[in-house]
Amino acid sequence: MNLDFEQPIIELEQKLALMKSQLGANDNQNPAISTAIKTLEDEILKLKKETYQNLTRWQKVQLSRHPDRPYTLDYIENICDEFIELHGDRNFSDDLAMVGGLGTIEGKSIMFVGQQKGRNTKQRQLRNFGMANPEGYRKALRLMKIAEKFNKPIVTLIDTPGAFPGIEAEQRGQAEAIARNIQEMFKLKVPVICIIIGEGASGGALGIAVGDQVLMLENAWYSVISPENCSAILWRTWDYKEQAAQALKLTAQDMLGFKLIDGIIPEPLGGAHTDPLSAYQAVKQAILQTIDNLEKISPQERISQRIDKFDNMGVVNE
Repeated sequence: MNLDFEQPIIELEQKLALMKSQLGANDNQNPAISTAIKTLEDEILKLKKETYQNLTRWQKVQLSRHPDRPYTLDYIENICDEFIELHGDRNFSDDLAMVGGLGTIEGKSIMFVGQQKGRNTKQRQLRNFGMANPEGYRKALRLMKIAEKFNKPIVTLIDTPGAFPGIEAEQRGQAEAIARNIQEMFKLKVPVICIIIGEGASGGALGIAVGDQVLMLENAWYSVISPENCSAILWRTWDYKEQAAQALKLTAQDMLGFKLIDGIIPEPLGGAHTDPLSAYQAVKQAILQTIDNLEKISPQERISQRIDKFDNMGVVNE
């Protein structure tokens, strides 16, 4: 799948591929042809840098939703030496939109929790498009409490268009489940790292996003509402989603400027889906470095800093 703003790049890449396919056995020694190919490769690289360094906020939202972008389980399976998934909230059911379990990275045990989307229609239905029900948030809290009991750091990977808004979710206490998670995450005695890897929308994201360090991938977004739903509320149509995205200021760069997150994890040029292995490595190194820094701080001091950080958000001094 190619996004509209990527079309000029795609056209040049197709031209480059055609040139290379037409090379004969002897053409590789032809300086003119080699120079033409090198010139076109440089032109493509320059265009990529100009395009991806100047994306609008709406274009970043589009990039965060790219169907080939790595999801939570992709990161877990590729950065962990071992991973054991844990299931169920011990109350109602096992919500497959929320996944979690114990993984090891370079000998360090970590509890992972995150939303999981699906790649095809069946998977998306199974995972409910990454929109967790109350039992998903209760499962997440259960796993975090296990991590606290056995003194294991927690890493949450956030990628959701929001908590599931269905009637049955409300009947089972969606708001209470999210609110309880937020309350309990403030008091966890172990290091908590939250990483927004794609979409971070509304309370669905915040229900697993209270941590000592909140990080975002370069092309992720984080907001109280999606641009489409914001447009629908303000203009009664999705047609103004680009203007809504601009007004919401929801990119990683915006969030860092507002001090709502603590850092940005760089992505490969063109997005995480263009070079997943590099994206996995960047996330892995960020996790290990952040855990190492947080473990130097006492549990009570971490909790105090965590509370102070969120208390100071949105405060305006005149």
